[in-house]
Amino acid sequence: MSAPIDPADFETLLYAVEKHVARVTLNRPDRRNALNRRAYMELESAFKHIQADTEVRCVVVTGTDPAFCSGDDVREIMAGEEREASVRRLQSVRPGPTPAAELILNCDRPVIAAVNGAAVGWGMELSLFADIRIASENAKFGEIFIKRGLVTDVGGIWRLPQVVGRSKAAELLFTGDVISAEEAKEIGLVSRVVPHETLLAEASSMAARIAENPPLALRYLKEGLRRATYGDVHELGTWVSQTLGVLFETEDHKEGVASFLEKRPPEFKGR
Repeated sequence: MSAPIDPADFETLLYAVEKHVARVTLNRPDRRNALNRRAYMELESAFKHIQADTEVRCVVVTGTDPAFCSGDDVREIMAGEEREASVRRLQSVRPGPTPAAELILNCDRPVIAAVNGAAVGWGMELSLFADIRIASENAKFGEIFIKRGLVTDVGGIWRLPQVVGRSKAAELLFTGDVISAEEAKEIGLVSRVVPHETLLAEASSMAARIAENPPLALRYLKEGLRRATYGDVHELGTWVSQTLGVLFETEDHKEGVASFLEKRPPEFKGR
């Protein structure tokens, strides 16, 4: 595993620790906080720093307005120079979830997602990797992978059914529909919806209350919840990576990307 990037060198994230709470802010507002390879590397590095810092007792993940995270940067990861490297990484024999997913899921501190805007594609995955989701009234959620001819990461396949039930999860996964913050609250995807201007204050207040508790007991409690609710993700993560490696090469995926970039309806052909 590569050495983490120093937070002082982050280009796509803001990272700060104060009073035992780490705040990770996706910071590509001009791209609606879409993730390119650099952003993934910095997100991985942030959680490596969190895991190594015994002073951190709780984590808040959010985005710079107007979005939480709009998923992968389609122009770079799916259509640009990074595309072939992404395919090679997915097709390589590597058991377990994708690196960013694995690091966030293995974080033994409570993680709060303060969802300030659109959380779609891998942005919704990121919210699902958190233990608690608080949404601004401006938030939207969508598992839009199917629109690009892909399967979701382990958040959608593994965690979403546990959070909202299998039937609702299947509906969201199979349609790629984007839902409002209020509907997310109705189906139990988020624990509360708050005014946009108070979101960070609400999330920070909750994080502070959590951080007041005994840190070792918090870590064991999080592990107990994971074991009771979700089980082992290792085998499923391997399947997701291998399946994405196959789907990235399909005509339907390429059509999904092209139609998005060209702003036209896609024409899928099943190959």
